[in-house]
Amino acid sequence: MLPRGYVFSHKDGQSDHIFQHILPHTVSQQRRIEAHLNVTNFIGPLMNVPRLIPTYQWTPVEQPDVSFSPNNVKGSNRKRDNHSQNDLKRQCFGSPGPHNQPARNAIFTSQPATGPGSSREMCNSYSSVPTCSSAVSKTGGCVPSLREGSHQSSFHPSSVNDKLSQQILNLFHACEQQNDDLEKKEQCRAALQRDIQTILPRAQVFLAGSSLNGFGSRSSDADLCLVIEEGTVNHRTDAVYVLSLVRKLFYTLSYIERPQLIRAKVPILKFRDRVSGVEFDLNFNNTVGIRNTFLLRTYAYVEKRVRPIILVIKKWASHHRINDASRGTLSSYTLVLMVLHYLQTLPEPVIPCLQMDYPECFNPKMDIHLVPSGPSNILAFVSKNQSSLGDLLLGFLKYYATVFKWDKHVISVREAKTLPKTSCREWRDKFICVEEPFDRTNTARAVHEKVKFEAIKAEFTESYQVLQLRKDLNFIL
Repeated sequence: MLPRGYVFSHKDGQSDHIFQHILPHTVSQQRRIEAHLNVTNFIGPLMNVPRLIPTYQWTPVEQPDVSFSPNNVKGSNRKRDNHSQNDLKRQCFGSPGPHNQPARNAIFTSQPATGPGSSREMCNSYSSVPTCSSAVSKTGGCVPSLREGSHQSSFHPSSVNDKLSQQILNLFHACEQQNDDLEKKEQCRAALQRDIQTILPRAQVFLAGSSLNGFGSRSSDADLCLVIEEGTVNHRTDAVYVLSLVRKLFYTLSYIERPQLIRAKVPILKFRDRVSGVEFDLNFNNTVGIRNTFLLRTYAYVEKRVRPIILVIKKWASHHRINDASRGTLSSYTLVLMVLHYLQTLPEPVIPCLQMDYPECFNPKMDIHLVPSGPSNILAFVSKNQSSLGDLLLGFLKYYATVFKWDKHVISVREAKTLPKTSCREWRDKFICVEEPFDRTNTARAVHEKVKFEAIKAEFTESYQVLQLRKDLNFIL
């Protein structure tokens, strides 16, 4: 476990003085700049001695993939930056047969830092020639390494044997994040880490959230976690102070625009990458977000039906305006946990309980640098439940419309069951209770108004009734 983070004091004076407590003066400037490569870009053996790690480049390569692709998709497109043609808000779908669709895979190869220059210039000057690194090794598990693309093999015929299931699959393929989308986010992350290290030499910037967990769409924003030392942080003081320093830096960076500090329970610095047009949310030392990213990433690939179902449910919730925690409804993370809970608790589960079956891979005390490689050898789950995508979507809506007891139960993916709603502070007087798998807080605490809660329940009920009758995705999207 890493040492507790230094607790920043506003009485310590200038920032240079503050960070004397974080970084020993004996560390060379080169080590200050190159130390601690973001593990979301490189998984390899850890060493017990300080080491210099060259910057890493993302180099996409074309590889064939056998899968289903969208077809006959039409309708109005949601216009947002450069992704408007792929961000589908409301679609009409046919039921075409399978087609082959090329998938872009990506790997990282090392490239030493050379000479002075801005971080963004260095990131954009990488060679575009696809290369293959001998360091890349294939794991034996179901989760693709972070150097690979999000490969999705073909689905079993029973999963897409009806019109509704085919519509779900089409929407998934039309909207899922592509590797070039991830490449843009990674290039910005790498540039930011290098620039932030000029004021916070031991800083690391981690890409997290839907960009890496397998449930992102082409229009997904990117979540970043700024880590100096893992440990307890007072989010009302330390995080705000550090993010304020970073915001001042951002005003000097030509590739960053509109930096805005949001002083929420978990403060974030929102900004836009001028180069890619991607919106980013940067938090400070919220390392539980890194841990749950890789837990969700494992669930995303442990069973093939998980990713299409979750992406469509996120689109459904957004369409019905119940997928915005800032407006008192459900966050995307909460929605994902709700779907995973449903899939875990069916009479024949579609997915396992990873934290119970592989406790050593998801230990909440695990060194943060080991988290990405923890689940690398977990095998795919073979479920006896062969329900189609359409049946699973309908079952999800039915479960929360007619079965789940909102006033009595807490959703727990950690234990793959519902827990009794107690009178403890975390659950008392809360309309929706969804347990965070690592710190066990309520991820649905944003739903604090009865009118919003009733609206959420109403959408589940109405959509279930419509979809049960019509069996057509167009009637609920």
